[in-house]
Formats: sequence, C-alpha cells, structure tokens
Amino acid sequence: MPIPPVLVAILWAHLKEFGTAKEGRVFGNERGGAVGSSTYWRVWEEAREYALPPERVDSPLAGRPYDLRHACITRWLNAGVPVAEVARRVGNSPEVIHRRYHGCIDGHEEAANAKITKALEEDGDAA
Repeated sequence: MPIPPVLVAILWAHLKEFGTAKEGRVFGNERGGAVGSSTYWRVWEEAREYALPPERVDSPLAGRPYDLRHACITRWLNAGVPVAEVARRVGNSPEVIHRRYHGCIDGHEEAANAKITKALEEDGDAA
C-alpha cells in the first residue's frame, strides 16, 4: 500500500525502536504471537482515555478500532484525494466509497467545476 513519506518515517521509527513480532508482524503479544481481539479492545479503551478530552471519553467518538478506517477515508476525501485513488488504497470500489462516504464528497462539485473551467480555459476551449 502506498503511504506518504511522513507515515513511512513513523513506521520506520516504530520498527527501529520495537522491532517486529514473529513472522514479521508489526505488533505481537508477549510471546511474539498474534495479538488477540480482546487485547485490542482493552488497549483501545485505555488509549481513548489518554487521547480524548474527558468529556468525550464516554461518547461514541472512536468507539472501536475500525472507526480509524472511516476517519482515514473521510480525511483523504475531504483533502481532495480522488475517489478512485481512495478506493484503490483501501481495497474498495469507487461505488462503495461514493455510497458510504457521500457526505464527504458532497460539496466538492464547486471545486471540481473550477478545475474543469481552468483546464478548458488553458486549452482555449472556454466560451
């Protein structure tokens, strides 16, 4: 999966400090095996207490690890990454991205129209 250089640097720093678990996993349990789902949930709940303001800890915000995927996709779409590229990176079809994240894409028509107009003007095709 292609990732921006800043995230590559974070990953390399983590691997340098902590190494990998058995079979090359980035994270492992205390015996070097796969981390169990109950451990993910426990760590997730503890991390939320550190990461969120006290008034948000009991809210549904980032209620489960999978919510990070949604937050990532939303952020990319709002940053203007094309739907097809977001879909490719997350392993979905553009149709799924359009259906699930239409609220993020909605409103980008004006920016898209401006880009089209600029391209037409540069090519001498504007009225």
